[in-house]
Amino acid sequence: MLPESIELIIVTPERQLLRETVMEVTLPGAGGCLGILPGHAPLITELGIGELTYRVKSASDIGHLAIISGFAEVLGDRVTVLAETAERPEEIDVARAEEAKKRAEERLAAAANNPDVDWARAAVALQRSLIRIQVARKRRGAPVSSQ
Repeated sequence: MLPESIELIIVTPERQLLRETVMEVTLPGAGGCLGILPGHAPLITELGIGELTYRVKSASDIGHLAIISGFAEVLGDRVTVLAETAERPEEIDVARAEEAKKRAEERLAAAANNPDVDWARAAVALQRSLIRIQVARKRRGAPVSSQ
């Protein structure tokens, strides 16, 4: 018999961010998004930079988190996320994320003319800032928008 819910646990090196019973989880896998429902086959996967979403009960009760790298263990009744960084929308400083985005864009623009600029590092910094801005614009319980 399949479980009816999933225990979602999200941990960073600093803290346990979340422990909640949910109906579904979408993870930012290193190779793309992964949808997890109760009864999912066991899996260990690398996480990329992206938005983790989870539905608690109704379709309108959706939580959003910014995830920056890590790993996830998926079992039939539990998903454990070990993230380098995980932030709730209300924890994100949007002004700081906007500044980081601007700096990363400037470094990427300079990379074309300056071989000393670390293009890969600037691209990751841009990706991190963009996901933080995207998640910060969402609040738990708000409908998911296509941004």
